[in-house]
Amino acid sequence: MPPCVNAIVFRTVSQNIRKDAARTIFPCILAIVFLFLLSGPVGSAAADWAPLVERLGADGFNQPAMEALFARPEVRFEPDAMVEKIKVLLRKDSTEDGSADRMKKAVRRDYLSRWAIARAHSYALENLATLEEIQSLYGVPKEIVVSILLMETNLGRNTGNRLVFNRLASMAMNADLETIKPHLGPRTINEGNEAFARRCCREKGDWAYEELKALLRLADRDGIDPLGIRGSIYGAIGLCQFMPSNVFIYGVDANGDGRIDPFTMTDALHSIANYLRGHGWRPGIDRSGQHRVIFDYNHDTVYANTVLAVAERLRDRSRARP
Repeated sequence: MPPCVNAIVFRTVSQNIRKDAARTIFPCILAIVFLFLLSGPVGSAAADWAPLVERLGADGFNQPAMEALFARPEVRFEPDAMVEKIKVLLRKDSTEDGSADRMKKAVRRDYLSRWAIARAHSYALENLATLEEIQSLYGVPKEIVVSILLMETNLGRNTGNRLVFNRLASMAMNADLETIKPHLGPRTINEGNEAFARRCCREKGDWAYEELKALLRLADRDGIDPLGIRGSIYGAIGLCQFMPSNVFIYGVDANGDGRIDPFTMTDALHSIANYLRGHGWRPGIDRSGQHRVIFDYNHDTVYANTVLAVAERLRDRSRARP
């Protein structure tokens, strides 16, 4: 057979093989993708919720109701909640000494851009009456309140899309470092940081359990589904990004509808100012005191620096108005 004919036959056979492979492989690939989508977020897994359900029952929650709640298909074990928290704490612990001086004046430049300040200024003008009322009632400058709202939720545009129940329940289940070690990576834990990591796991697990109880009480009080509340990676909710327990302590029903709702603008703004006042903000407080109070809102030096810097830019913008 001539070489050209051999080439034609070879190409024809190759094409047929590829077609057969496509008919065989593509359906398999589609099936795998479909099963992957059904499996939910990466890192999600089944969990034995019985110990947590029993603990809630012992603390006064209706145990059959808790069993039914945890049996719902939306409830998923999400180990990345505690994994990310421990990684953040380990990074902070390892760099604390070397970066402390640098962090004293560091700010988030993206929040100080002309565009960000213009949006925050427009927001302040649109809600001026509410903000001036807040300033009068709580002694907290309106620029500080708007600055915090900008940093927490982009002026209410992004309150988080995580199912808060799953985040808190998963962290409450992870009070023992051994439960998340397989998800941390082989070199994350070492002899130098293991004791610290274990302590953080225990403390954050207990903290998450208390916040889970607060979330359940909040949902019960407002007659809403606890699995319908969405928020941040660590369970903060609303425009003001309060943890559920803080809604009870510092939340304000500012619009008088009989419900403290951190997802409504008026309640959230009043609640921010009430939190700051509750942590020591007073009229005439010096900059060091302001920084300390804002640090209590979000335990991050750069965050506190940026809130103060944004507030100063907003004041400058207001003074420049004719």
